[in-house]
Amino acid sequence: MTLSQETDHTSRVQAMFGRISRRYNLMNALMTLGRDQTWRRHVVSMAALPRGGCLLDVGAGTGDIALEALRQEPTLEVTAVDVTPTMMHVGRRRRGGHGVRWCCGDALHLPFPDATFEAVTSGYLVRNVFDVRRAFREQLRVVKPGGRVVCLDTSPPSPHVLRPLVLVYLKVLIPLLGYLVARDIQAYTYLPDSTKAFLTPARLISVMESAGFQNVRHRQFMLGTQVACVGVRPEEQGT
Repeated sequence: MTLSQETDHTSRVQAMFGRISRRYNLMNALMTLGRDQTWRRHVVSMAALPRGGCLLDVGAGTGDIALEALRQEPTLEVTAVDVTPTMMHVGRRRRGGHGVRWCCGDALHLPFPDATFEAVTSGYLVRNVFDVRRAFREQLRVVKPGGRVVCLDTSPPSPHVLRPLVLVYLKVLIPLLGYLVARDIQAYTYLPDSTKAFLTPARLISVMESAGFQNVRHRQFMLGTQVACVGVRPEEQGT
């Protein structure tokens, strides 16, 4: 894997999310039957932020997790970073968007000093990055010792009686919604395809542990197609 491959991947992802930014929130609500905000509330809760703490949301998009964190605890200092400016432009215009610090940046090269934040969150980010382990290493770097990193993402459908229906939903219904609502069938074919090809929860936990996190645990939603993983940066030796 070369730097040019990484740059090309990032550019393609940036262009895709730029195209769908205006319909992104509506499509998320439709695809998840309105449950996506509930999962983001769980993410904020799992981050266990103190009053007045600093939160970084990576791959923040239009700010769903960042804004939910401020709704739950208005004293937080919330920074949202994303590689797609048009997504953040939508987020700034949302209710409460003025209370978030928006920053354009790459999840593999976060523009923040070491040990800056009490917690780091991401929603539907790691499935789209060039190197999942590097993304987690960057999040580990910028979170304070003892702080939590929480990742929400899609998960390949696990074997169960409803798996055929889930596969039809991913292969047929989501692209159809993408065509009818977002007018972008290509983006909403990529998204379910990347879900089916992504890491299982067990593998995602293993990658987080290999990146340096401790006490990694997870919770699944929506017939196992959504997973939230949380890990802790180890305390510094001698502290």
